Amino acid sequence: MEVVLGELILLVALSLVAAMYASVGHGGASGYLAVLSLTVYASNDPAWLKQHAWSLNLLVAGMAFFAYWKNDFFDSKLAIPFIVASIPAALIGGYLRVNDDVYDTLLSITLVFAAWKLYTTKSGESEELFSSPPKVHIALIVGAAIGLLSGIIGVGGGIFLSPLILIFGWGDPKTTAGVAALFIWVNSAAGLIGSSISGQLVIDFVVLAPFAIAVLIGGYLGSRFGSEKFSQNTVRMTLVSVMLIAAIRQILELAGIWF
Repeated sequence: MEVVLGELILLVALSLVAAMYASVGHGGASGYLAVLSLTVYASNDPAWLKQHAWSLNLLVAGMAFFAYWKNDFFDSKLAIPFIVASIPAALIGGYLRVNDDVYDTLLSITLVFAAWKLYTTKSGESEELFSSPPKVHIALIVGAAIGLLSGIIGVGGGIFLSPLILIFGWGDPKTTAGVAALFIWVNSAAGLIGSSISGQLVIDFVVLAPFAIAVLIGGYLGSRFGSEKFSQNTVRMTLVSVMLIAAIRQILELAGIWF
């Protein structure tokens, strides 16, 4: 009974993560990694964690992109340079075999960054005026850097790209969500391909199937309401807490304090 209850709680948590992230055009990989790192799956190797997070990302980011694109919140001129540079970089990042301690350190930093980003994002951000997209060489450098980091950690890169676009005024919040969704989908696919090429493909479809159903439900609801200005403050704060707990757990484990 405890095992069944634990699995049910895990699926609900994954669904909530998917809803939250899809509402802002993200796939949710950093959230899935945060949730999984608090369960028995945390003992699995980095390749397993990354590939399952990417697989869920493909489902949720795909739905998010469709929702924002359908509502005319996508700018191909802004997206293409980032994506073109990120694909080979994410392939390389996914191909690399990362030491467990290095992976845990990078994941901890990513979770803290994601929590900070979610905490500082205002609910129902206004459609402010924005400047022109960045120069091509800047977009290529940014895309490559985020792609490589995404491939190593096992995320789609949206948690890095979105704040940069908003901070530098390259796009409004909803256009940023549409661009980030496609960027995440492409990077997740590239990371999976890179892992496969290096012989690290370890996806467990029996485990993945219920995860997929959970995130599809959450992703559908999140992308639908998010593209229509859905309020998400309570879920965001809950997710911030989960990410910080997971990051602290990773840090304590690295320090040899976690039992």
